[in-house]
Amino acid sequence: MIKAGRGTRGRMSYWMETAPAAPRPRLDADTSTDVAVVGAGIAGLATAWELARAGREVVVLEADRVAAGVSGHTTAKLSALHTLVYDRLRRTRGPEGAMLYAQSQQDAVEHVADVAAELGADCELEGRPAFTWADDPKGVDALRAEALAAEEAGLDASFVTTTGLPFPVAGAVRVEGQAQFHPRRYLLALAADLAARGGRVFEHTRVTDLDEGDTCRLTTEHGAVVTARHVVVATHYPVFDRALAFARLAVHRELVVAGPVRAADDPGGMFITPEGSRRSVRTAPLPDGRRLLIVTGESHTPGTGDAPAAYERLESWTRERFPGVEITHRWAAQDTDPPDLVPLVGHLRPGTRNVWVATGFGGWGMSGGVMAGRLLAARITGGELPWQDLYAPVPGVREAPALLKNQANAARHFVGDRLRSGRERDVADLAPGTGAVLRLDGHPCAVHRAGDGTVRAVSARCTHLGCLVAFNEAEQTWECPCHGSRFSPDGSVLQGPATEPLAPREPAPRPPGPGDGASGG
Repeated sequence: MIKAGRGTRGRMSYWMETAPAAPRPRLDADTSTDVAVVGAGIAGLATAWELARAGREVVVLEADRVAAGVSGHTTAKLSALHTLVYDRLRRTRGPEGAMLYAQSQQDAVEHVADVAAELGADCELEGRPAFTWADDPKGVDALRAEALAAEEAGLDASFVTTTGLPFPVAGAVRVEGQAQFHPRRYLLALAADLAARGGRVFEHTRVTDLDEGDTCRLTTEHGAVVTARHVVVATHYPVFDRALAFARLAVHRELVVAGPVRAADDPGGMFITPEGSRRSVRTAPLPDGRRLLIVTGESHTPGTGDAPAAYERLESWTRERFPGVEITHRWAAQDTDPPDLVPLVGHLRPGTRNVWVATGFGGWGMSGGVMAGRLLAARITGGELPWQDLYAPVPGVREAPALLKNQANAARHFVGDRLRSGRERDVADLAPGTGAVLRLDGHPCAVHRAGDGTVRAVSARCTHLGCLVAFNEAEQTWECPCHGSRFSPDGSVLQGPATEPLAPREPAPRPPGPGDGASGG
């Protein structure tokens, strides 16, 4: 029998748990607007708010709930220090490119502080230095180079050998003037002010089709149509593949564990290391005066690996490095990596005049999303920003290695997973809380047995491009390893780029009962 695995319990993100919000209506009738924004995460809401403040009529269409996707499950660092990016950028984009990247990201950090103050948002905004550290002395040379490159790019950066972490490090890059916050409280305040300025935000309104032209038409899953002069696609992974994003972006998922620590044990900064399966550390204030320690890591492609075991490794590391912490929360976040370090923000594809995209934030969506909102709002209203060409999503020769790697990964799963799914297996082998792709009546089916024994079966072919999904036991979800779409056990879409659910399947043939077959009369 396929045994029930470890860590099948699910937990809500701390940000979602501590910032509930009243539901917003679904769009059920056709409407028109100046700008339609698809996606109500930080990139979408930041763009919509900037446009509303500039006097544009805006409609936001969210497939689920406002700030409940990636933005509700982030670690919420507002930082221009993105692990090790500046030394590579000055080689791939030149010193000016690295400088523009630093300026745009630092501008976003400071803009959040300004907007939070303007709106009176109680979003726990705290100034903190940011660190990229290494345990292994072999990583020190890279850190020294990064500190120098970040300083030359205009950040207040330095190389240090001590941090506030409760363990020694071989070295670290330290950047001053960064921040951390409660992302959902900030975004709910932004959405409320957007509505006060006349913006309309609709939830549970998944967009399934886009007709481009001088006037664009967006069709939703329930049939309502939105007509708009401009469309912004801010769905984290673009739901429209006209820019061949599926070949340019790589998707990774990171696990998060959190638990309270004494205020005296707060390391006093935001920390990340590129070593191993990555570790990211920060804290957040708790109402009782303690701090919530938030640790992220165990990066993996959706639909691959052993998520329960990965959670165990992350919890073990956290308890070893922060003795006495009790893990109270577990969740996961998903990110899209750009082909050449720099997010893709601008026209959806060459030749498009009024359809825009923001994607590929590579795990730094808080500063990146705010940057994208400012950039897209400026472009749509006829303005310019110094760094708009840096982020323009125009394919170039520097993307070739990433393109080849991404396509090879997708091809490996598209072909290899089908070969591995060829053996017939019995649904009875599934233990409660597990799922597997089984070949039933000659077809690959994604079969899940719930804790109460209920069995659900859906098509195992992702509705995006047809790759076979795999089961994530820790989160009780089906995930596509090719492009990161995620589905609930009943097949409904949890995360794109897929916009259609997995079709239901019969989990097993009905056993013959009395009276079946030919009668004698």
